[in-house]
Amino acid sequence: MRRYQVFYLIFFITLAAILSFALLTDFSPVVSCDRVRSTTSLKEKYYASPIELVVQPWRGQHNVYGTFLIPTGYKNDGFFTLTLPGNKTYCGQLLNVGGFVIPGLYPKPKNRIIRGYLNTRIAIWLIFQGHINDLKQPENWKLGYFESKKIKKYR
Repeated sequence: MRRYQVFYLIFFITLAAILSFALLTDFSPVVSCDRVRSTTSLKEKYYASPIELVVQPWRGQHNVYGTFLIPTGYKNDGFFTLTLPGNKTYCGQLLNVGGFVIPGLYPKPKNRIIRGYLNTRIAIWLIFQGHINDLKQPENWKLGYFESKKIKKYR
């Protein structure tokens, strides 16, 4: 009788783990790719690839990011895109890190440092699918930016 109880216990724990994993990976990303916002600029649009990539999701949250440099006076789309083979696109959130000291990174005074963070859950899912080398390629990460409008003040 005990043998069946242990078997049922292991079976239900495994079933609960599989269902939990399926539900957690089915959530929508934290940052959506808002195509309207990214294409509304009337000015010419430029794209930057990261100068530094960190892909270490096993170290915890906020360890999958790219560091971008854009010129001062330019605005960004508000998100970056990660495009994988097969035209699958993921988006991540941006953080302006201009006031922080980043070891080994010495930007020119006319540049701004921006970090783009990819959701750790998405990164782990992509690694399980075998895309770790695609995550480490800077050309797959893009940050769109455009010249901000200058408003002249008349006095």
